[in-house]
Amino acid sequence: MLKSLYIKDYALIESIKIEFGSGLNIITGETGAGKSILIDAMNLLLGERASTDVVRKGASKSIVEAEFDVTKNKKVKYLLEENEIEFTDELIIRREISLKGSNRCFLNDTPVTLNLLKETGNFLVDLHGQHEHQSLLRVETHIDFLDEFHNNSESLQKYKSEFIALNELLSRLIELRNREELIKQKRDLYSFQIKEIDAVSPEESEDEKISAELNILENSERILELTTAINNVLYSSEGCAFDNLNRAKTDLSTLLKIDPSLKEVVDELESAIALVNDVNSNILRLQSKVELEPEKLDTLRIRLSAINMLKKKYGGSLQSLLEYRNKIGAEFELAENFETEINNLLKLITDKRTSAGNYAAELSTIRIEAAKKITKEVSAALSELGISNSKFEVSIKQTLADNDEEFITYKNKNYKYDSSGFDKVEFFISMNLGEDLKPLVKVASGGEVSRIMLALKSSLARNDKLPILIFDEIDTGISGRIAQKVGNKLKSLSAFHQIIAITHLPQIAGFGNNHYLVEKKIIENRVVSSIKLLTEEERVTEIAKLISGEKVSETSIRSARELINDSLASVQHN
Repeated sequence: MLKSLYIKDYALIESIKIEFGSGLNIITGETGAGKSILIDAMNLLLGERASTDVVRKGASKSIVEAEFDVTKNKKVKYLLEENEIEFTDELIIRREISLKGSNRCFLNDTPVTLNLLKETGNFLVDLHGQHEHQSLLRVETHIDFLDEFHNNSESLQKYKSEFIALNELLSRLIELRNREELIKQKRDLYSFQIKEIDAVSPEESEDEKISAELNILENSERILELTTAINNVLYSSEGCAFDNLNRAKTDLSTLLKIDPSLKEVVDELESAIALVNDVNSNILRLQSKVELEPEKLDTLRIRLSAINMLKKKYGGSLQSLLEYRNKIGAEFELAENFETEINNLLKLITDKRTSAGNYAAELSTIRIEAAKKITKEVSAALSELGISNSKFEVSIKQTLADNDEEFITYKNKNYKYDSSGFDKVEFFISMNLGEDLKPLVKVASGGEVSRIMLALKSSLARNDKLPILIFDEIDTGISGRIAQKVGNKLKSLSAFHQIIAITHLPQIAGFGNNHYLVEKKIIENRVVSSIKLLTEEERVTEIAKLISGEKVSETSIRSARELINDSLASVQHN
């Protein structure tokens, strides 16, 4: 839901902020008061191109900002998260147009591109009038209208899963064929490199293990020399520490008999003797491990040299070397079995094309049935809305594909396809009796497009995903009873969407939940547009003006009240 719209220094608007409500929001005002400016400003937030001409005279930039309640809008949530923008229940969209030529867009105060702004707007608002942001005038959206009418999301999702899987296989095929020549060119090189590496066959962390072992072997003579010297000093030679400490212990024991207070000293000396014995045992264990093996030493040095040579040549570390070996092994195996790999992939693609084609055909059958129903409903609604003798039709066609194109297969025929299947859907209409059906996008005027959209939306109301609909000039060329019908349709539609409608007709305005008046005033010799939410009494007066003109009489006031009451009764009756 659109909660508020803030516009500053834009065209005739100095500064306004509009708080919108749910249901049907009606906007009225004299011609030239600035109603179209509101639509233009809204279009900026929906990604339309902007000109510096819109900046109000005397200002440096124009600002348009809207706050939306997107609590239940999953598409907006996914889009923001995909672009690393914080998602909250309220989304603020802001657009700034500067005289310097800069054009800045923001989503929740995060700078974004105009394309992302437009993509976000497409998930929020459908605006119908004489502007480009009209989904009905984009042929590519017609298939979405049809799918929404039938609510065939489950079948569509099944097809899309096959569509994604098929495209992934095709991408893999393109990648393989692009690499084919390169792989074949490198096959001999890879063969040489694999043989060179496998001749050594290094194992993980082997270089570290060899280096540690070499460190011991290369210093074996020095280790033997030092351990022997230590053993002699501590234990083995005449006058060694162990013997001297034991003699001291004997003498100290004699003293202990004379002076018992020397007990702790005797204990400490015994600990020292035990420590010397432990140290010597550890030295002897180290000495026993040392072997003088010149042949083993040479063997280890040669192997480490071979490993280091491979490391230097293929990656700088043993881990990088082993990873490179695995990589070229896979590439070599692919080169050796390239044709087999391609043939296996082609078989998978053929199967997936058939599977996708079957799901696309299932979708097409559903759409054909939906087209019959929507044609009937929309034609009836158009007649009610004042486009009498019109004829509406849904065209569903498929296009055969050449064998060298991307295609899916159904009943041995190849069809062009996209993410929606192999159907091309377009709406056709004849506006007058006896005229041929023509593409809707080429024959409908602004007001007619709005009423056609209203007819479609009335049929799609419960399934349509866009929460906000804006109708500009929906009342072009209608009056009286037809205007009452249009107002009733808008009111009914507002049960499922927030509606904002600009109108000149009292019959439509009478249905509003909220009524806003756009006025143009002269302030300090400058024209300024403003907008305000009308009270109930002000609303009656404004509708009376729409009935009788600027001069409001008791009769027009009475008529306005009757119109509002009749509109309320009409809605309750429906």
